[in-house]
Amino acid sequence: MDKEKQTITVEEAAKVLGIGRGLAYEMARTGRLPTIRFGRRLVVPLRAVERLLEDPGTLASSRG
Repeated sequence: MDKEKQTITVEEAAKVLGIGRGLAYEMARTGRLPTIRFGRRLVVPLRAVERLLEDPGTLASSRG
């Protein structure tokens, strides 16, 4: 098993993406930012953040 971190918090994802915390949670709520729920904890797969960064149009269209 890879010991590197595979998920980050929604707040961390917001920082990486350069967006506000509120927008990140809104994107998570609407499914534009993929998340995984573990009980009450909500995390974002790093792969999902990487995909958003690789395709900026995906993030830009989610702001509209």
